[in-house]
Amino acid sequence: MSKITTIADVRRHFLNNKEPIYFISATNFNLLGVGDWVGNFRHINYIDCFEGQQRNVFVPKEKFPRDFESIEDINNYLLEHKEVIDFIQSRAQGENAGVAAFLMFDEHTEEICEQLGLKVAFPPAQLRSRMDNKIETVRIGNKAGVPSVPNVLARVGSYQELCEVSRELGDDLVVQTAFGDSGHTTFFITNEDDYYKHAEEIEAESEVKIMKRINCRGSAIEACATRCGTVVGPLMTELVGFKTLTPYKGGWCGNEMFAGAFDQSVRDKAREYTFQFGEALREEGYRGYFELDFLIDMDNGEVYLGELNPRVTGASSLTNVAAFAHSDIPLFLFHLLEFSDVDFDLDINEINERWAHPESVDSWSQLVIKHTDESVDLLTRAPRTGVWKMASDGSIDYDHYNYHPHAAEDESEGFFLRISGAGDFRYEGADLGILITRGRLMDDDFQLTERAKAWIDGIRGEYAGQSLQDPVVEEVAVSHAVGGGNFKIL
Repeated sequence: MSKITTIADVRRHFLNNKEPIYFISATNFNLLGVGDWVGNFRHINYIDCFEGQQRNVFVPKEKFPRDFESIEDINNYLLEHKEVIDFIQSRAQGENAGVAAFLMFDEHTEEICEQLGLKVAFPPAQLRSRMDNKIETVRIGNKAGVPSVPNVLARVGSYQELCEVSRELGDDLVVQTAFGDSGHTTFFITNEDDYYKHAEEIEAESEVKIMKRINCRGSAIEACATRCGTVVGPLMTELVGFKTLTPYKGGWCGNEMFAGAFDQSVRDKAREYTFQFGEALREEGYRGYFELDFLIDMDNGEVYLGELNPRVTGASSLTNVAAFAHSDIPLFLFHLLEFSDVDFDLDINEINERWAHPESVDSWSQLVIKHTDESVDLLTRAPRTGVWKMASDGSIDYDHYNYHPHAAEDESEGFFLRISGAGDFRYEGADLGILITRGRLMDDDFQLTERAKAWIDGIRGEYAGQSLQDPVVEEVAVSHAVGGGNFKIL
């Protein structure tokens, strides 16, 4: 095939693709709609969000009881499942079983893929794990000229040691461990009592990141490091720690994408920093899709690096459905192109300039709705995946089935992806589902709008559960929980 030099070439290449390509994860949430752009693309999932209606989603029918401790465990379970193996082999082209992409994977995943003849469309797990280390992120950022919130990196063995090493940062501190979801591994400490709540986790680490606490707003930006340079998406606001959505203080629970997210100088700085960081990742040997969290200091407008996610993320569902993605190609296609055998030479600067233009960014929001009560029950009713419509009084009704957020045509409609369904256990931290809708769901003060509150109440009202009377049954339910308080599946 001749060298790819234009976006039209990329589109044509993937629409005509014959090689099997898979996204293997607990759900297909992160890459909703990507199959519309890529021939022979399939999702292999553990959870059937679509009740069997979605043709390009494969979920094994037989489930074997397993206690998962990570999303890597789920993916390895899937890859070793006979139904999945048969499905992959039925679509293989000789010894080439195709290409596999993941939200999370480890070295065991790589071994299974090699046995199955699948190529992993990501850098090696060992490198990805090193990049995922929050301590390493600070060091790479410093090297790339991308500043973090004033911090120290140190081993902490006591509250007194914490105070000593962080003397210049003040008394109001944020401590992060090297790995893990920010909702579970970020600790806010202002006194000794705060410290002792988390002392075991902090003191178990060889090194932690200790930051000065600032008055900040969270933001996210996704990008892709390619051989031609780093493609940068738009800056998104983040929904963090809302008690109506998540039980975890500091826990991510959604995003907004709109052209006016923060002011122009902040957007420009975040994009510039993301490009610089992407180029530094390339020097480290990492290539492909990544996401950066930035903390915007609301007192002085400074833009600080928060953390790196070297993968597709929960924000990818918005990045890949926005106007710029549909006028060119979704960001994820640059990732697939980077891991293909195709020769390409694209003008990344031109693409970045186009994607930075306000007219390229339409407005989308998503809410990740978790069970927030300290209770466990068995779900007897759950809302269906598809388009829901909100009436003028804030009530909602199911309108029709669809698999794509674009099916929600205006702000009165929302696309809901059901995660927990009838027959599942509902426990604190369990992901109930994700609502994606047009327009904003926070105001300029980063508070939920009345429309957002109505959507949350409406979706929650569609769930019903049966109480578990037997404490033993309740204990078993929690021990077999997928995600929730154990790990993040989205």
